Amino acid sequence: MAPYESDDTTTVGEADEPRPARRRAARYVVPVTVMGVAAATIGLVPALADSGDPDLPEITAAQLIEKIAKSDVERLSGTVKITTDLGLPDLGGLESGLASGAMERGGEGGSSADPTAKLTELASGTHTLRVAADGPDKQKLSLLENAAEYSLIHDGKDVWGYDSASNEVYHSTVDPSGEDREQQPPATPKDFAEEALKSVDDTTSVTVDGTAQVAGRDAYKLVVKPRQSGSTVGAISIAVDHKTGMPLKFTLTPASGGSAVVDVGFTKVSFDKPDASTFAFTPPKGAKVTEDDGRAEGREHSGKPEKAPKSEEDLAKGLDGLKMLGEGWNSIATFDTGGRGGLPTGEAGGDLGGFLDSLGDRVKGDFGTGTVFSTRLVNALITEDGKVYVGAVTKDALVKAADAGK
Repeated sequence: MAPYESDDTTTVGEADEPRPARRRAARYVVPVTVMGVAAATIGLVPALADSGDPDLPEITAAQLIEKIAKSDVERLSGTVKITTDLGLPDLGGLESGLASGAMERGGEGGSSADPTAKLTELASGTHTLRVAADGPDKQKLSLLENAAEYSLIHDGKDVWGYDSASNEVYHSTVDPSGEDREQQPPATPKDFAEEALKSVDDTTSVTVDGTAQVAGRDAYKLVVKPRQSGSTVGAISIAVDHKTGMPLKFTLTPASGGSAVVDVGFTKVSFDKPDASTFAFTPPKGAKVTEDDGRAEGREHSGKPEKAPKSEEDLAKGLDGLKMLGEGWNSIATFDTGGRGGLPTGEAGGDLGGFLDSLGDRVKGDFGTGTVFSTRLVNALITEDGKVYVGAVTKDALVKAADAGK
């Protein structure tokens, strides 16, 4: 891991190299996972309005990261607000269509209570969640909607999803022996913060930028920035609870400026043990119950999700020929789709070509021609010979990577 630099807002002094504890990854769907879905695909968490500058003991960036690593909070309850603004184009009914497709993949007829159908809703807009946790085997998340509520409950070996609007229930089970826990997805804000801190290396600047109050608690502010040019990431700010070391606030802002891409955080939080009844669930009378029988696309017959890749090598096995180019924040993933001719863009592509042209930008280089599809964070270049280059980098960086790979 890289050394930690100091600036005018950082405590002066040396600190031992931090040794963050390994984050347990993720396999079964636990309620708090939904907090990071926008990130879960990006791997990030908490942010919210802060107020006041509490007077706290001085701390270095290295010591603050060590404090996060040592945090052992397992019990909490509170309210979380998540706002995601990837700058995606308005696709009309396509988003709802994707959600419907996710439900249909859950089994014949699908279920609106299937978590895979709900995850897409957190990819854009602002949402309010109620969360609770009591150790690794009991978690609950409720997504508050207009005159309705969706709840995802993990209680021991059972995972329940309930959609009050449709009165539908989704049920699956997990392995209580612990095998699944080694593959779990991030289940707390700490997990997501640690995921972001994996980016810390020689290409990264890490500083302490004063203090703040989040959800009524005193916190330090840790700021992570790329040293390199070419990344679409401007900065990541993490508010760390002074007493527990648990991240309370996480904001990712783009290099292009403007509002945060991902802004998630606690508006209320308590570290008291939640009542046991919080995690108890019995399907309401008359509810349609869908059992996960393993027919869902992308799942094993056991009904469990496929294992998440543990490394770039594992990911490469899933995408034939995947390679990583560059380093640090400028890393670019590339693979060959085998689809010669690229996308059906321009007049030759007809109506579909015109639609794709409206979403992307045509680019040229030594590699030939291609189309760049952009969000405020992740950009992807698809070339005319079927190669894909994708990363949290600028359009110019993608073109240079394609030219170098010619």
